[in-house]
Amino acid sequence: MLTIAAAAAPFGRDLQRSYATIAALIDEARAAGAQLLVLPEAALGGYVETLHGDTEPPPALDPDGPELRTVMELAKDMVVCVGFCEDGGDGLRHNVAACVSGDGLHGFHRKIHMPLDEGRFTTPGDRLAAFDTPVGRLGMLICYDKAFPEAARTLTLDGAEVLCFLSAWPRSATNPAADLTDDRQWRRAELWDRARAAENSLFVASANQSGSFGRLDFLGGARIVNPGGDVVAGTGPDPGLAITTVDLAEALEKARRALSPVRDLRPDVYRTAEPIPF
Repeated sequence: MLTIAAAAAPFGRDLQRSYATIAALIDEARAAGAQLLVLPEAALGGYVETLHGDTEPPPALDPDGPELRTVMELAKDMVVCVGFCEDGGDGLRHNVAACVSGDGLHGFHRKIHMPLDEGRFTTPGDRLAAFDTPVGRLGMLICYDKAFPEAARTLTLDGAEVLCFLSAWPRSATNPAADLTDDRQWRRAELWDRARAAENSLFVASANQSGSFGRLDFLGGARIVNPGGDVVAGTGPDPGLAITTVDLAEALEKARRALSPVRDLRPDVYRTAEPIPF
C-alpha cells in the first residue's frame, strides 16, 4: 500500500521560512503515514517571476547545494517532490522540480512549457523522463506542463505509475471570481488534473501554492486523482494536505484491464502537427 500526500501551501523568498513550512508539511504527512509528498512549484525561494519588478527575483540554487540537501535531511525515508529556481550556469535559470529522499536525488525535471511571459525569467527544459524511487516509478510536471496531454503521455509511456504536478496556479487575472473555487482557473486546473489521470489510467498527485505573491492570488486546491479521473482527496484554497492510501499495482492493473486510453493507443494513425502560428 502507498499513502500519497499533495500540499497546498504558501512559499516566498525567505528560505528559512520555506524550510520551516516544508518541515511542518513533512511532519504532518509522516504522521498520516505518507511515503510520498508532493510540494508546490517553487517551494524553495518562491515563484520564479519577479512580477514586473514588484519583488526580488528568487535565489538561483545549485541542485548539488545545501538547500536541496536540507530537504533530503528533512525527508529522511519519505520521497518528496520539491520545486525551485535552478542556477543553470552562464546566467541561465530554470524552473525545476527535484524528487528526493534521505537517500539522495531520484529525479529531476526542468519546466518545458512557458506560460505568457515566464520565459523572460527562466529557460525551458527539453526532456521528459520517468524515474524510479523507493515508492514506485514517478513522473513530474510543473504547472503549465500539465495542460499538454503529450507531456503526461510521454511520462506514462516511460513507465510512470504516479504523475506529480507541482504548481503555482493563480486566480484568473481577468474576471476573477470572489470565491476561488468558483474561479475559471480553479476549474481549469482541476480539469487538467482529472483528464491527465483518466487518459493515462494512473494516479495524479497535484500540489499548488496558496496565499498571495505580489499581484498573484494562488488557488491552493491540492488534490489526488485516481486512474478513473475521480478526485479521491483534496483541499480547498487554504493550506492543507490531500492524502489518500492506494494499492498502486492493483489499481493500475484494474484501470488498464477495461477501457484504457493507454492500452488501446493507435500510434499508427496519429501524427505530430506543427504548432499553429500566432
